[in-house]
Amino acid sequence: MLLLVSITGVLVLLYAVLFLLFRQWWNQVPLLADRAGAASISSTRLSVIIPARNEEANIGACLQSILSQDYPGELLEIIVVDDHSTDKTAAIVQSFRSPLIHLISLADENDAFMRSPKKYAIETGIKKASGQLIVTTDADCTAGPGWLTEIEQYYRISGKVFIAAPVKINIGLSLLSRFQSLDFLTMQGITAAVVYKQFMNMCNGANLAYEKAAFFEVGGFSGIDTIASGDDMLLMYKVARRFPGCTGYLKSKEAIVTTAPAATCKDFIQQRIRWASKATNYKEPTIFTVLLLVYLTNFFLFVLLVSGLFQFQYFPYFLILLFIKFMAELIFVNGITEFFNQQRLLLYLLLLQPVHIMYIIVSGFFGQFRTYEWKGRKLK
Repeated sequence: MLLLVSITGVLVLLYAVLFLLFRQWWNQVPLLADRAGAASISSTRLSVIIPARNEEANIGACLQSILSQDYPGELLEIIVVDDHSTDKTAAIVQSFRSPLIHLISLADENDAFMRSPKKYAIETGIKKASGQLIVTTDADCTAGPGWLTEIEQYYRISGKVFIAAPVKINIGLSLLSRFQSLDFLTMQGITAAVVYKQFMNMCNGANLAYEKAAFFEVGGFSGIDTIASGDDMLLMYKVARRFPGCTGYLKSKEAIVTTAPAATCKDFIQQRIRWASKATNYKEPTIFTVLLLVYLTNFFLFVLLVSGLFQFQYFPYFLILLFIKFMAELIFVNGITEFFNQQRLLLYLLLLQPVHIMYIIVSGFFGQFRTYEWKGRKLK
């Protein structure tokens, strides 16, 4: 009993210290509006790359939000890469009839495509792009009118060649969507904190920007093209190694991209397994250590809970340690919810603690030992 409680206690305390450190770092990340000279005339040509597969329900809103940007049209192109859609995705893209929009339809299925279809789609788009700065997003995302202007201004002011930017999930009516929103918001806060401090590399492909020249300088997705996932973080790691100190996080409310939650529990678990599947491919000791700490903390809390169901003397320890974990997360997430204007999610932080513990264990485990489904494909 003492050994289990001691191990769980040490893990929870380390977890809490880590989250308090993340909170301190998050508060240190400057808003773009606070940076000197932020208001200036845009001068960088941008290429927005959107890989799309069977996105007829979303691609129209995505393109409309990009066409509504306040960014100069003569400095912008939008490249939609249709990844073998079997629905009306391509037809909807063509219906816009905008000179800014270019549609690429993938026809061949070579080895690179079969290993990692999304990376292949993005790289195909980049090869056709004329922009100095590549911006990637997903077909189920929308952005406010200042999105691209904020990215371009940060790019010129900071001198960063790889930029992670904020993403949030729409809060739906279901408990599942609220759990996803809260979990994703937490990851976004951690991303901002660790990227700003150059502690480790984190980002999300729904809102990324990087120099086209830097992409080809690191060989694009070469070396990570056998991994189905990782078009964002694994690429960021390659760029960070080649260009030390040149990765950054854009903290700007105007730069937030909004995406939809997974529709079902199955879709959600499949998504998280896909994200977890690349964990063993991270070469950074820091990110692997953090992921391991998060997994072990939740795993041992679960073991302590199960032990408490059979031997009641364990249960008070579980409640105490769960409360410590909850308080550390609450202190951290409070500021993040304010930035993303999702303060009502705080009401679910305690309620969804058991769900969070189980999902971390399940997705982390199966992400290493099984295939997953993505856009109707079985990937590994």
